[in-house]
Amino acid sequence: TAAGQAFAGSPISGAKDGVAIQGFDPVAYFTQQKAVKGRPEYNLEWSGALWFFSSAEHKEMFAANPEKFAPQYGGHCALGVAYGKIAKGSGDAWTERDGKVYLFYSHGTRSRGLKEETKHIGMADREWPRLKEQLLGEQ
Repeated sequence: TAAGQAFAGSPISGAKDGVAIQGFDPVAYFTQQKAVKGRPEYNLEWSGALWFFSSAEHKEMFAANPEKFAPQYGGHCALGVAYGKIAKGSGDAWTERDGKVYLFYSHGTRSRGLKEETKHIGMADREWPRLKEQLLGEQ
């Protein structure tokens, strides 16, 4: 698609389709403690992807500090990243830990990932730099 081509070179999940993290509002995880779909009229381009927000206020909050609100590992499945694999994170299968949001492929994957959360986050933190380079190289 034209949108996918416009955002080539991004490690963000969904960037090839043009929209980050399936259009979920990354700020809502923090302000509402739930997964909320963003609205196309409240959008912002950041890190090679288009992000949707549920309100103008959330868009402004993200614009002021995107690293604070963007999910870890580019929104890819945190458990997959821990094991050296790239899988799309689902915007509605998530957890927040220590001020960071982690997405998972599914609710089942989320349950498995949370069983040894500290171990898996450590593994994913070590794997992500290599996987990020791999993603950038594929585009």
